[in-house]
Amino acid sequence: MTIISRRAALMAAGTLALTPRLAGASPAIGAAAPDIALPDQDGDVRRLADFRGRVVVLEWTNHECPYVRKHYNSTNMQTLQRLAAERNAVWLSIASSPAGEQGHVTGPQAKELTASRNAAPTAVLLDHRSAAARAYQATTTPQMFVISPDGVLRYMGGIDSIRSTRVEDVARAEPYFRDAFLAITEGRHVTRASTPPYGCAIKYVDA
Repeated sequence: MTIISRRAALMAAGTLALTPRLAGASPAIGAAAPDIALPDQDGDVRRLADFRGRVVVLEWTNHECPYVRKHYNSTNMQTLQRLAAERNAVWLSIASSPAGEQGHVTGPQAKELTASRNAAPTAVLLDHRSAAARAYQATTTPQMFVISPDGVLRYMGGIDSIRSTRVEDVARAEPYFRDAFLAITEGRHVTRASTPPYGCAIKYVDA
């Protein structure tokens, strides 16, 4: 067990270190959120601008990443998705892994994953050309963004405060994303609007 844990720790350290260098303007809290248009799991194009008037959550995901698995195996992510639905927010899970890389999914595979994990996103968006990841300078999975009804970016960063792959850490972590999401839906000030994300590095096309 000790050997497995050490290997997992080494793998985690490696994934955290391999974030890509990105060019262009950085998304900024209080500024307009970059618009994106991507196909969903059914092949329908979803555009961020179409959801103006509602809070929108962007969740970068990779189902093979141990950090992502932590939040799905604990049902933390599914609980947050259902909380968003209860508050009439839009939840877009974005899979940016290109073909041949860890976490790459097709539309049918994305639908199967959603069903098998009892997940509840509004849609899963396929970002196989890294367009959305570059627009938001997303570097890890999971990584979270919250956009207010007026199209302004109000939160970006980590899902919580404990940078581990351990399911048992979810309950004792400070829920950065959840706190920010609730504040935004209730019209309150977000105490921590930008926090450091942690997880597996997103691989970019032509990086």
